[in-house]
Amino acid sequence: KLLDLRRLSTHGGAMASHLQARRHFAVSRCLTAKVPPERKPRERVEIPGLEMVTYGERMHYVPGLSKPVHPQWERDYKDPRHYRSPPAHEMPLYKEKPCYVYNQRTSALEGVRQALWLTKTKLICGLPPQLLSLAESPANQIPDQDERVQNAIKHARFWDTTEERPGKEKYSNTLLLNLLHLCATLQSSHPAIGRRILAEKYSLAATWKRGEDLFQIRGQNGLLQNCMDPLPEVSGKQEVGDTADHVLETFYPVSPTIDLQKVNVYKEMNCSGFRGDYPYPHAHTLYFLEGADPRCKLRPEQFRAKMFMFTFGNALVRAHNLYGPQRVLDRPVTVQAVGTNGRIFQFMVFQLNTTDLSGDDGIKNQVWLDEDVELYDFAKVRPLIKKKQVKVPAGLAGYKPETFSKFLALYLHGAV
Repeated sequence: KLLDLRRLSTHGGAMASHLQARRHFAVSRCLTAKVPPERKPRERVEIPGLEMVTYGERMHYVPGLSKPVHPQWERDYKDPRHYRSPPAHEMPLYKEKPCYVYNQRTSALEGVRQALWLTKTKLICGLPPQLLSLAESPANQIPDQDERVQNAIKHARFWDTTEERPGKEKYSNTLLLNLLHLCATLQSSHPAIGRRILAEKYSLAATWKRGEDLFQIRGQNGLLQNCMDPLPEVSGKQEVGDTADHVLETFYPVSPTIDLQKVNVYKEMNCSGFRGDYPYPHAHTLYFLEGADPRCKLRPEQFRAKMFMFTFGNALVRAHNLYGPQRVLDRPVTVQAVGTNGRIFQFMVFQLNTTDLSGDDGIKNQVWLDEDVELYDFAKVRPLIKKKQVKVPAGLAGYKPETFSKFLALYLHGAV
């Protein structure tokens, strides 16, 4: 009996293991997470004085004969579909000194703190009071302002779709364009608004040195509003001079170049993305959408750093075009930025005071940042019901008019 039981257990275990082995028989290798082993290339043994006997002359495979080695065939014409780039060290723009590139998909680990160090900038929380006062005057407000802004929100969240609800990428873009259209209705009372134009899909390139490292900002960013006249400076000479006493915050042991692309093939250049005879040479405001690139989703801190860096890049390029190699600018360059995800807004004003960014001493640049400002609380297609109680009603709820006042103040800056 014991022998029979052992035989049964042995056969049962064998059957179980056999079934276990056949359990994934019809499943592909990628689903079972089995990685095929790497094939080791065969070593070619070349003996001097001996010639390998190949099947090249026979024009077909022959067992026992070695594989012929043919020279690589090169076309006598250029075919972009089969282009092979040369090695990096053979390219004409190759340099031994690396360059650290910040592009539109860079996710900086330290966020705004890292951007402050890279651009030698002093951070000031909140927007300048002289800008906020622009939208408080009744002469600078839109007729029926609150009602029209709420209709713009409802149009973006509820009306501009054939589906049950629009996606985040769609309604954030629609809301931004609606708010810009509302602000543009003040052109009759503020003629300077007509001296502006919106541009997109432009490529920016800005180069500067920070310490012993070389940095570049390259790539395409959000919607840019250009104007014929430059923005006035926000802070006076006394406030600019006081920035020399500011101590930049470091984040040691984290390197300031972390998460930046390190390249050796580059060209030092400062290009705004527009021709020299462009009639709107001055950058006014950059508008960023948080979900504009579905392949690159940034967290709020990294999104603000992206806004910061591209605002700085536009200001730096225009300073080089206007003043050349001048270090401390006689007239600072001011550029603004607005970022949104369709509900929460980020407001930024950057003032470039100096292009001497190599050391930590001397005059610093300035940035005013007002972050995570909500335009409304909820925009629900259907009410939110919990425990048979309506927690959030359907429609627009919690509209905050002071957020649009900040948006309007940045738009009117330079036109009042």
